[in-house]
Amino acid sequence: MWRRLRTSQTVRTVLGRSMAGYLRLVWRTQRVVMEPANLYDLADAQLPMILTFWHGQHFLTPFLVKPYHRARVMISRSADADVNAIAAEALGIGTVRGSGAQGRDFRVKGGFNATLEMIRHLSEGTNVAMTADVPKISRIAGLGVITIAKHSGRPIYPVAIATSRRILAKSWDRAAIHLPFGRAAVVAGDGVLVPADAGPQELEAARRELQRQLEEATARAEALVGRPAPARAGRDAGAGTPNG
Repeated sequence: MWRRLRTSQTVRTVLGRSMAGYLRLVWRTQRVVMEPANLYDLADAQLPMILTFWHGQHFLTPFLVKPYHRARVMISRSADADVNAIAAEALGIGTVRGSGAQGRDFRVKGGFNATLEMIRHLSEGTNVAMTADVPKISRIAGLGVITIAKHSGRPIYPVAIATSRRILAKSWDRAAIHLPFGRAAVVAGDGVLVPADAGPQELEAARRELQRQLEEATARAEALVGRPAPARAGRDAGAGTPNG
């Protein structure tokens, strides 16, 4: 039945807008702490930027965007991802449709065009956001976001969000389903800047630095809400292709 329902645009629209409403409730009922405390002052001096986060930690990221920020997020073209795209747009975030993949599937899934579109938005002063993971390998940073940083000249800022009340889904990314009336922590890394002339070794060094900052931000966010950091779900797979 779900396979039949998922093809219905009406059903996906209802689900997406319902998700947006639920996430608003969750965010508005959280006691939020941010590190660094002057996060927005630091960020505003670096706009436009590339915001990145682990897959499964992304549901509350639209609420980090201030009314004066222009922002786009990369979301897969899959039917299931339509719900996420509709929710993001209902929360005021534009979308770029495409996702990473290995080999020839990178173009088939729209990763190449989406990468070009993200770079264009950055050149026009719009912030962009995307997950950092290698496609379908949780908590391992790929080269997708690094590639966009290299060709746009804009900094990457890794962010982790944790909540004290949540349910972890039984999915490949162990997605956090946040619950209302709790505490939330938003932790940002120091940022990664990739030189325009970076070669393979420099790109890999930037990827590893992004991995490190995301791991540290995640551990700190979990600690701030009173929970030990989760075990890493993947392994260091090395460089990947642009992903979302």
